[in-house]
Amino acid sequence: QVQLVESGGGLVQAGGSLRLSCAASGFTFSSSFMGWFRQAPGKEREPVAAITRYSDSTSYIDSVKGRFIISRDNAKNTVYLQMNSLKPEDTAAYYCAANSRWSRIKATNDGGYWGQGTQVTVSS
Repeated sequence: QVQLVESGGGLVQAGGSLRLSCAASGFTFSSSFMGWFRQAPGKEREPVAAITRYSDSTSYIDSVKGRFIISRDNAKNTVYLQMNSLKPEDTAAYYCAANSRWSRIKATNDGGYWGQGTQVTVSS
């Protein structure tokens, strides 16, 4: 059974930092591209960051470049999202995702796996 379990969300003031974690099980983690998506109230889910199988390449949306860092530990089957200099517009539910295709983990994660999400709220 595939599981992606996120943790690390919470309430933080603008300018603060949070580190999200996603523990994966039930599939071959090291063979999967991993990513983070987010969905704010009233908005569509959007890709935030993605990382290749062996961390040789990453991808970010423009609004988080220079502030967020995605990483993974294949020995621990875990992917992380370090979020710095948080802004109120970063407020959203953040979802961990896994996919066998790089193009899909950077877009809509079609055919991939999803976690249940963790809420991040940034106060001004």
